[in-house]
Amino acid sequence: MAPGTAASSRSARRRVLTQTAGGLALALVTILLLLWLAGVFKPKIGGPTATYTARPLPADAPRVAVERLRRPRVETAIGTIRPVHETAVASKLLAKVLEVNVQAGQLVKKGDVLVRLQDDDLQAGLRQAEAVLAASRVSLERAQIEYDRVKPLYEAGSASKNEFDQADTALRAARAQVERDTQARIQAETLLEYATVRSPIDGKIIDKRTEVGDTAQPGGVLLTLYDPTRMQLVASVRESLTQRLEVGQTIGVQIESMGMTCEGRISEIVPEAQSASRTFAVKVTGPCPPGIYPGMFGRLLVPLDDEDVLVVPAAAVRRVGQLDLVDVVERGASGEQTRRRVVQLGRTFDDRVEVLSGLREGEQVLPAAG
Repeated sequence: MAPGTAASSRSARRRVLTQTAGGLALALVTILLLLWLAGVFKPKIGGPTATYTARPLPADAPRVAVERLRRPRVETAIGTIRPVHETAVASKLLAKVLEVNVQAGQLVKKGDVLVRLQDDDLQAGLRQAEAVLAASRVSLERAQIEYDRVKPLYEAGSASKNEFDQADTALRAARAQVERDTQARIQAETLLEYATVRSPIDGKIIDKRTEVGDTAQPGGVLLTLYDPTRMQLVASVRESLTQRLEVGQTIGVQIESMGMTCEGRISEIVPEAQSASRTFAVKVTGPCPPGIYPGMFGRLLVPLDDEDVLVVPAAAVRRVGQLDLVDVVERGASGEQTRRRVVQLGRTFDDRVEVLSGLREGEQVLPAAG
């Protein structure tokens, strides 16, 4: 190999080694920087089981015991407030709307006039039916008079059987005609009553769907109302929980928007699961607080088996940063002392708080952080 070629090869190798060393150094610096940002080189604060240096405890210091509380356990099922009795008032006629006497939110009594429809043709039909009925009654009177005249003569032998049969047939036909015309008058009266739409229940108007001047269609909903005194929660309960429920059972209902819980009675468990969610519809009725409206959000409190919960007074817990600390009473060689301990907390029950880890039942803690 020529001297020039060998020198060039050595120079190329040195450049490669230099670039490789530079890349490794940059990668090492980057890794160290990431570890520093992640806090690897910082001193760590003790975890949930960490304890602190013990301190002497005065003999007269107040203390409370860590207790195990047995309480009922419940699971919630989401539901919606619905009226027990809700009805849609529809028109039975094709007619123009003349009056609308209610607004949404208005309270009405059973029988109150809600809507009036145009009824000129119906009134004319009723008058016609009454006139036809009057004529039928006149014909009946005449047939009755003829029958009463012929019958004694037939019995005395002065009238033939044919004459008697004709009088009897005419009387029967007249009676049938009166009955037919009477039913026609009743039908005309009923149709006329359809023009005055009345409330079927005592309730509150939810939605008004018609205005004066509109044309009401047969079967078309004019307005909707419900009974505000009887409400229910319709909740979707998963299949396994329905085994704990039965019709007539008293159960809790939570109304979140009002921040309160009331009790109700299970009135119905629909015996068919929804295919998408595998849940059953459970209906709960009962006394509800004022201010409950259809569509409000609620929760059904399904009772489960009782549970044991370890609790301490909330006043014994001290919050430091992200840590929950309690001062635990311990017995050492020199007597009683306190040691601050990190605990994990759970739910709150009035003035007590659940302890998930860090304490044992029967241990004593100071009621206030020291």
